[in-house]
Amino acid sequence: MGYYDQDYEQYNRRQKGNRGGKFLPGLLGAILGGLLVIFSIPVLANMDILPYDLALGDDEEEKDQTPNATAPSKNISVDVSTAVTQAVDNVSKAVVGVVNIQEAGFWNEKGEAGTGSGVIYKKEGGNAFVVTNYHVIAGATQIELSLSDGTRVPAEVLGSDELMDLAVLRTESKQVEQVAEFANSDNVKPGEPVIAIGNPLGLQFSGSVTQGIISGTERAIPVDSNNDGEVDWNAEVLQTDAAINPGNSGGALVNIDGKLIGINSMKIAQSAVEGIGLAIPINLAAPIIDDLEKYGEVRRPFLGIGMRSLNEVSSYHWEQTLKLPDKVRSGVVVMSVNPVSPAGQAGLKELDVITEFDGQEVKDIIDLRKQLYKKAVGESVELIFYRAGKEQSVKLKLGEEQEG
Repeated sequence: MGYYDQDYEQYNRRQKGNRGGKFLPGLLGAILGGLLVIFSIPVLANMDILPYDLALGDDEEEKDQTPNATAPSKNISVDVSTAVTQAVDNVSKAVVGVVNIQEAGFWNEKGEAGTGSGVIYKKEGGNAFVVTNYHVIAGATQIELSLSDGTRVPAEVLGSDELMDLAVLRTESKQVEQVAEFANSDNVKPGEPVIAIGNPLGLQFSGSVTQGIISGTERAIPVDSNNDGEVDWNAEVLQTDAAINPGNSGGALVNIDGKLIGINSMKIAQSAVEGIGLAIPINLAAPIIDDLEKYGEVRRPFLGIGMRSLNEVSSYHWEQTLKLPDKVRSGVVVMSVNPVSPAGQAGLKELDVITEFDGQEVKDIIDLRKQLYKKAVGESVELIFYRAGKEQSVKLKLGEEQEG
């Protein structure tokens, strides 16, 4: 019994000691915890972010909805107007379809032989005037124009010129809304943006707009006007990579201001070639257009001589027949002279070699014609030529073309 009481008493003492040992640390922990809570509240209140558990806890859905709820609503409007669209607006209604109608068959029935494009360039006295390509209206017995709204109206051919591939048409102006304005094509530069407007592949794609750049200026394209296999003329054209397809012929090539710089004429259509379209510069076309409108034909000046390029003559004749000095390497040999022509009246003779035309070097026949056709009928010019090896000069007044 004594053993039991002693053990019990020792047990009670240990328990009391343990309670006292646990109470003090617990009390200290409670005090420190309270202090931490007290001091942490103002710190969190001054922070710019929420505590981790609040930022990603039960309020996450509310946080995601808050920006949408507070963001102001906006109506977004995109303006698609550009310099290109403005340029098209300035000229598109002046571009028309040109329908070539020809008689065919036993009963001489009329049918559409082809469709090209044209540009209305003037309204005057109740009439509207259209420029197009010669090859668009070639062989036509009747011409119709398809206006920008699809209306078909009749037109008449005032004149055409195969050499420059141009023609002028006339129709009533009462349904014409827009007229194209000419620009100065001499100021066109490679790399300049351009727009082609026309009717590729017929009226189904009427008013088609393609964009590109000027790829080159003063390109020379050989022309055989009488189909004899010999080049009679080098057409000076603008080169562009704007898409030009059959039916675009006669349409407008305009600059970024919507002003006419060229009449689309042709493209190089070879399987290995892409993006080479050609247009007649409006500065070269303008005097032709004026003549066709007024006279029905082009009034070109002429000299009245038969010619051959010096580079087509053998070197033997350069020395023995023409007796040219070594410094003369190019020019035009006079093969015949019309006695009543400007050249005949000025005294030019057979085997004279023309080396300069009004201050410009003459390289060959094409070069001489290029210089000649820039002049007006009745204008005076000076020629430098060699006769029997001696340099001479003569002035003459250009006549109206009668023979080449």
